[in-house]
Amino acid sequence: MWKLSRDTFGSPDNLRLPWAFLIFGLVVLFVLGALFPKVVGPALELALFISPLWLPILLVGVAWHEWMIFRQSAFIAAEKYTVLEIKPPRSHSKTPLAMEAVLSGIHLSPGEGTWYARAIEGKVRPWWSLEIASIEGQLHFFIWTREKFRRSVESHIYAQYPGVQITEAPDYTRLISANPDEWNIWGCDYSHTKPDPYPIKTYIDYGLDKPMKEYEQTDPLTNMLEFMGSIGKGEQMWVQIIIRVHKGEKYQKKNTEGKTYTWKDEAKKLVQNIRVETVGKIKYKDLSTGEIREADGFPNPTKGESDTMAAIERNVSKLGFDVGIRSVYLARPNHFNVSLISGVVGLFKQLSSEGFNGFKPAHWMTAYNDYPWELFIKKRKNIMARRLVDAYKRRAYFFAPYKTSYMVMSTEELATMYHIPSAAVTTPTLQRVQSATSIAPTNIPI
Repeated sequence: MWKLSRDTFGSPDNLRLPWAFLIFGLVVLFVLGALFPKVVGPALELALFISPLWLPILLVGVAWHEWMIFRQSAFIAAEKYTVLEIKPPRSHSKTPLAMEAVLSGIHLSPGEGTWYARAIEGKVRPWWSLEIASIEGQLHFFIWTREKFRRSVESHIYAQYPGVQITEAPDYTRLISANPDEWNIWGCDYSHTKPDPYPIKTYIDYGLDKPMKEYEQTDPLTNMLEFMGSIGKGEQMWVQIIIRVHKGEKYQKKNTEGKTYTWKDEAKKLVQNIRVETVGKIKYKDLSTGEIREADGFPNPTKGESDTMAAIERNVSKLGFDVGIRSVYLARPNHFNVSLISGVVGLFKQLSSEGFNGFKPAHWMTAYNDYPWELFIKKRKNIMARRLVDAYKRRAYFFAPYKTSYMVMSTEELATMYHIPSAAVTTPTLQRVQSATSIAPTNIPI
């Protein structure tokens, strides 16, 4: 399913080196050399003179970085992957807590336990892609996984959703060429509006942590499904939530004394900052001098601040995943609806909160504002659109050639964004299992 090719390691259009900064630095150096030749000249001579000291270190660092990309790309390309389609049962009373149990079951990180496995063999821990696709309005739930984890994924889902139907499906993304003459494409990734430990509005906030009658349920997934199901012929809309076990790579620069710094440490820092801000000043009269002085009092948080600290602590108490979220809207040239772009941007608006966390669009097509001075805008958009679809097809987020800034989220948050909808979700284009199926008894005489 993965083809080891030139694009696997990064094409010239997607180089990992910051060429823009390099070119800018050379231009600045040239300008300074022209303006101050007596200063820049000796400095360059000194740098060249001591190059036997710094150049080998630079070359070794670059070579090691490229070696890791090569080995990881080779390992990823050698793995086999499968796409599993999940058809919801006709009716079930499970809350999103069931999907949280499923996600907890796949909170696995085998394969990179030793330095040899990581550095020499290029092994990386597995990641999964939770996907919802609307093909001309027909909604489908998918999970993309390594072939070796298929049985584990299926067993966890069947354990929590007995009436569900799971089948291996062809990869729907492979049917799209991303040719600009055939498809108009718009899409983006999403990032948090606040630091990761701040939670989004989860199913618990919607009251779905307890069994309720169907007409009383307010499922936050309904908004997205209704919107995705409203598209018509010649249109498609894809959403993928790519997850892997959180181990603190995002906060690597904050590692101190060899200790891994994770989002739990980040949460402690945020809570401490809130407590410090709630410390008020107390005025008192010095009896010896008669002067009015001020001193720090005790923390006195408001109810909102107390709720925020409690929400952060509850969020990081759950299992954490590194998360990348991406959405793509594709349509034939004569079917492309520009008004749907705003809907894609606000796809997860119902999960956002002013007091806590939310989502905002980032990367890809949001980089273009269609200003008159943006040169070669059409060509650049077409190149970016092809890359976007290619990144989606690869389910690439954490490694080259599409390594992207990601979020850290809890199982509770993920279960809110992706779960098997109950009968309370009445979207007509959502395909459900019409009749129950079961395995034949083992004691039937042959």
